[in-house]
Amino acid sequence: QVQLVESGGGLVQAGGSLRLSCAASGRTFSSKGMGWFRQAPGKEREIVAAIPWNGGATYYADSVKGRFAISRDNAKNTMYLQMNSLKPEDTAVYYCATTRLSYVGVRTTEDFYDYWGQGTQVTVSS
Repeated sequence: QVQLVESGGGLVQAGGSLRLSCAASGRTFSSKGMGWFRQAPGKEREIVAAIPWNGGATYYADSVKGRFAISRDNAKNTMYLQMNSLKPEDTAVYYCATTRLSYVGVRTTEDFYDYWGQGTQVTVSS
């Protein structure tokens, strides 16, 4: 199976920035769709952003559009989430995930994602 490890989370003040990284093992990373999800305490996990394997159009949740940017470096088997203008409501555990199959476009629901990292905590203070 694909193994994913998130890093880059931490404590930041409102208005600050963080960049999350997701390192993947194996040689199949480049052919998978990738997504970032987050889960706040007491809330359901939600999609944050997604990027297809072939560099097609990306997806962003309305709550982060214009502030976050997703990218991937297939040569390094790594995905990134640049988070700017952070707000307290962005506080959550952030997870990276890959789809089992390759798709032309992005997938934005959890049922398409088979491999998940352990998550990294992001806390934004007011």
